[in-house]
Amino acid sequence: MKYGPSRTEHKWRIVAGIAVFAFMLFAVWMRGVSGIAWIEVVALTTIFCGITIGWSGWHLFKGSKDE
Repeated sequence: MKYGPSRTEHKWRIVAGIAVFAFMLFAVWMRGVSGIAWIEVVALTTIFCGITIGWSGWHLFKGSKDE
């Protein structure tokens, strides 16, 4: 992709997505989530991180030539 992110940026996005997801799991484990807050905390974080990791992983899997 001419104007898109490079492979290095995709790798960074995967690492950052995994780190955010791990931090969310740690925070929920330490404090817990009660009531409707689980939608914001767990569901939205999981969706955002999952899309970020999946999209960047797909582009790395396809084998972009940019570096």
